[in-house]
Amino acid sequence: MSVGAAMTTNTSTTSRTRLGLLDGVSAGTARQRATAGLRALLVACCTALATGAATPAWAQVGPSSSEVSAYTGLFAAAQKGDLAKLSRLLAGGAAVNARDSHGRTPLHVATFARQREVIRALAAAGADLSLLENDRYDAVTIAAVADDEETLRVLLSLGASAKLTTSRYDGTALIAAAHLGHDGVVRQLIAAGAPLDHVNNLHWTALIEAIVLGDGGRRHVAVLRALVDAGASLTLADAQGRKPLDLAQARGYTEMVRILGEAAARRG
Repeated sequence: MSVGAAMTTNTSTTSRTRLGLLDGVSAGTARQRATAGLRALLVACCTALATGAATPAWAQVGPSSSEVSAYTGLFAAAQKGDLAKLSRLLAGGAAVNARDSHGRTPLHVATFARQREVIRALAAAGADLSLLENDRYDAVTIAAVADDEETLRVLLSLGASAKLTTSRYDGTALIAAAHLGHDGVVRQLIAAGAPLDHVNNLHWTALIEAIVLGDGGRRHVAVLRALVDAGASLTLADAQGRKPLDLAQARGYTEMVRILGEAAARRG
């Protein structure tokens, strides 16, 4: 279980304990249950750390409902897809690369909101497609993590780069998409020249993340196949010296093992 999952489990346990008190469960029993939940949380956290199971410590943060309601100017127009207002503001000299409290530009906001025509208009007005917000995500990585193939296609067609180092893991959009099993996104990023063998600060490549953070299912297998077919390294290892084939075998991912084995044989 991941640390995040353990926290969710503990929150649910605590909620049930509170309900139990309302239903007549004794305070002593409630305390025992709460203690057991906290103990389970600590065990799960320690297990995750001991096994090297990594979960994203800083996930992407899209604009919250309160932020959206407070937006004005270009940010409000970008969020709502109001092209007429956007055009008036840009013509009046509004700063196209302005930042909100989380470091997001109107382009980031439009990407989160899947406002593709706004993205085109902002790019035409000179928006910097490579800017990172506070968690170090660019628009391409935001679209990649969201599995938003159409918005990604628009961004790449406008000249956005698939090669940037992003996130606090010093990763790439390709690594993020591989982790999540977003196979269509992975194919687009490969075609756009994303670095196949970039190693993040967890010492993982996109190929390794597809295995160690994947579920061995159809989409992660498709990601792995796309990376292998594109020429991703089969020999780059993780921090413990384990190569992709070793990692797939350890998890019992039969189809991944087959693909990696056959690729190794072809490459000699």
